Amino acid sequence: MEFTQLSFSIIGNIARVTLNRPAKRNALNDKLIRELTDIFIQISKNENIKAVILSGAGEAFCSGADLEYLRQISSYSIEENQEDSRRLLRLYQSIYELRKPVVAMVNGPALAGGCGLATVCDFIIASEQEAKFGYPEVKIGFIPAIVLIYLIKRIGEGKARELVLTGKIITAKEALTIGLINNMVNHDDLENYAINFVNELIEINSGTAMGLCKEMFTTFGSMDTKQALEYAANLNAFTRLTPDCKKGINSFLNKEKIKW
Repeated sequence: MEFTQLSFSIIGNIARVTLNRPAKRNALNDKLIRELTDIFIQISKNENIKAVILSGAGEAFCSGADLEYLRQISSYSIEENQEDSRRLLRLYQSIYELRKPVVAMVNGPALAGGCGLATVCDFIIASEQEAKFGYPEVKIGFIPAIVLIYLIKRIGEGKARELVLTGKIITAKEALTIGLINNMVNHDDLENYAINFVNELIEINSGTAMGLCKEMFTTFGSMDTKQALEYAANLNAFTRLTPDCKKGINSFLNKEKIKW
């Protein structure tokens, strides 16, 4: 598939997905949402890819919805808006449920839907000087409805309420303090740091095990405590039979260094 709104490459076992609308500050429109969803579905089927770095070209990570896109959806019927909302939902799900670690490398503003893109990633590494985060939707009479579930999981209801009800934009330092992001680094070091972080992640950890951990995070939310514990026990038993677990235990017992 040919992509016009994003760029995609594979370096070793790492996929690089870059929003590529720098003149529009990588703002989301219906085409970019479709392309992002398609590429993450492709990544899910590629066994050679072990991790993903999601970033934005130019000075922004993603500034939210494109102005023309906002004009477009403002004239939609309820049915058209429902289908359009489901497309954004499918994008977030395709990232959050991907059984490979996804790292958002945030080089500049990540606002509204762009902050949502970062929020559904497993890790967020941000530029100390340039990254900004926020959900300013309430300022234009809109709401960050779809991402709110993921945001609450990430930072808790209290801080999520503060962010979405005030609509304020916060710095990388503030985002780190509330647990929205995982790491804050000097802007000039951002790319090297993110690449080294992902390389270490996939070298020292089993891809199968990380994928199953992600599955648990996705599945637990739909279960009560009893169901979740039974599911966890079954998954624990299943994991012991995987080649990765057998290899890992054997290496550990023999005091051999293992490289995944």
